Amino acid sequence: MVKGANVGLASLSEDVGSVVLSLGWCSAAGDGDADVSVLLLDAEGKVRSDADFIFYNNPAAADGTVQLLGKTPTANGSEDRISLDLTAMTSGVERVVLAASRDVGARFGDLDDLRMTLADRAGETLLGFSINDASVESAFIFGELYRRGGEWKFRAVGQGYETGLAGLATDFGIVVDDAPEEEVAETVEGSDTASVTVPEAPVAAHPVTVPAQSTAPEAAAGATRRPRTAKKKVTLPNIARKSLAENDGWRQARLFPVSSLKSDRDRETRATSVLLSVMAQVPEFGRRLTAAFGAPAGRMDTFTEVSLPHGDTPKRPDGVIRIERAGKLWTALMETKTNGNALRAEQVQDYMDIAARRGYEAVITLSNDVALPGRPLVDVKTDGRRKHKATLWHLSWAEVTHQAQMLIRHEGVGNAAHAWLLQELLHYLQHENSGCHGFQNMGPAWVPVRRGIDEETLCRGDQRAVEVVESWERLVRQVCLRLGGELGQKVLPVQRARRSTDPHARHAALADRLCADGRLEAEVRIDGTPGILAVVADLRTGKLRTSIDMPAPEQGYPLSWAKRLIRQLSEAPADLHIEALVQGQGVGPRGTLERLRPEPADVLPKDGAQVIGFRLSLFKGMGSTRGNAESGFIRSVDDAVDRFYTGVIAHLERRPTRRPEPSEIAVTA
Repeated sequence: MVKGANVGLASLSEDVGSVVLSLGWCSAAGDGDADVSVLLLDAEGKVRSDADFIFYNNPAAADGTVQLLGKTPTANGSEDRISLDLTAMTSGVERVVLAASRDVGARFGDLDDLRMTLADRAGETLLGFSINDASVESAFIFGELYRRGGEWKFRAVGQGYETGLAGLATDFGIVVDDAPEEEVAETVEGSDTASVTVPEAPVAAHPVTVPAQSTAPEAAAGATRRPRTAKKKVTLPNIARKSLAENDGWRQARLFPVSSLKSDRDRETRATSVLLSVMAQVPEFGRRLTAAFGAPAGRMDTFTEVSLPHGDTPKRPDGVIRIERAGKLWTALMETKTNGNALRAEQVQDYMDIAARRGYEAVITLSNDVALPGRPLVDVKTDGRRKHKATLWHLSWAEVTHQAQMLIRHEGVGNAAHAWLLQELLHYLQHENSGCHGFQNMGPAWVPVRRGIDEETLCRGDQRAVEVVESWERLVRQVCLRLGGELGQKVLPVQRARRSTDPHARHAALADRLCADGRLEAEVRIDGTPGILAVVADLRTGKLRTSIDMPAPEQGYPLSWAKRLIRQLSEAPADLHIEALVQGQGVGPRGTLERLRPEPADVLPKDGAQVIGFRLSLFKGMGSTRGNAESGFIRSVDDAVDRFYTGVIAHLERRPTRRPEPSEIAVTA
């Protein structure tokens, strides 16, 4: 669509009662980001109350018709998704404005490929709109949905604001309290809500904080708290609750015991039942896992081991999810695998046929594997003669764990009982016997590819190299999910490729690079950190390198920069490598932190060349086996990323600095 154009949704699809909108962007440096927001407007073009402002501090409408689904990585950046249930939208809402904003000091003109797409309940993209004229704006209205003649229509807007999210919200009747982040980044006791603290498991170090109804005097008097556009961060007290056990041998009673699990069938049955029961009892959690699949917000019931007729032999999917909204049912069949077992294509195909025949909306597969865009884990055929078509979706156990962590450790849930249920679920998922530990096998191609690299017999075009590249990408995505859940920050893989690049072609190109230089490379963006975390697995040397490029400050002298950096890293590992980044020359002098502490000037070039930043790197031996054992490659990557974050990144200052242009740094091995 072009700017200003409009179209009726009913003319695009028969199934637009529930839609998912995606707002996307990218940047050359891989670190550009924005946050989406939705405003529900009445006939006068104003919000009815502050509750109609859906953004990062209020991520879902009270009636569940609007929900922010979070970010997903794309081939060249990331996109933010929004779920809208138009059939359940109250008649008082005439327009739905879809916008995005950037942090203070950031502009949309610094981002590339600004775009918006709208998909129906089945996930089929119906329309797209690109913005090509962004410049100094820090907030943008991408588009809007509006009622006309009894149907919903979409208009491509493309209007920007230099005043940011606060200015945009004010235009639509919202009075905002745009307090600085330092003021709102308090513990729960200092915020505008009271809190309920639920003890963690004995092995954990943090209590779980759950927002409860405010007991502040102004709340009791009926005062209204204005929405804050500064992001709120709940800080959990780092205090372990003392156990009443006589000794460490006493085990705390668990709601979901796992010690008796012996067979794969037991693990699958128990894991499915545990997950579905918690989804039904904790609305925030159930909604978060199903909204991305086009499910409406409503009452959820879940079932296990349901028998459904199919030919001569009934089929028994592992689970069924049913959601009722406005008298209509949304139904999904679930097929679960644990302990690294692969999904069976013929089994999933049977469930797809059953769903299409019975008018169900979706089939959800759940396993340890992480799905990649454009690379389904199982291939199924769709009967084009059927009017109703079910949609196949995939969910990984790593994503389930991530969403549980985000809710109980960082964002909060409705009450203490819900927090306790999620905590028990999280303990179950992370137990060694559950089989729900996420991606845990680099695949059968791992050993022959490593051998081919050692013997220099691996040739370009080898399909086994493509399989290893895909496994590597799955591993990186899982590392992002795990780290993001632990930190409560957005952690996304950076993919430097054109938007139109086919996933198959991209993986083939990366496989050819692997054959040529024997390295697997990835970049990860962690919100709130000063740079991009790079991870390189060198299969020739058996070493893992984790690193981050620190751009030089805009003011000061190189020697003062080096001294300040050394002071920040006072508690970092002594074997940390520090390299100067020199304009036009790539890397300059280098040395370990231990050697540079007494003489920071040794990291500076002697010829007076311009220093544009510093590269910090740690090296670690790489696991050789393909599995998730202690000596495995997957475990070594997890350990390397954890060590680098806790030992290096966590000590760096989080303040704006000048980022070197890509042309200024020559990337070297």
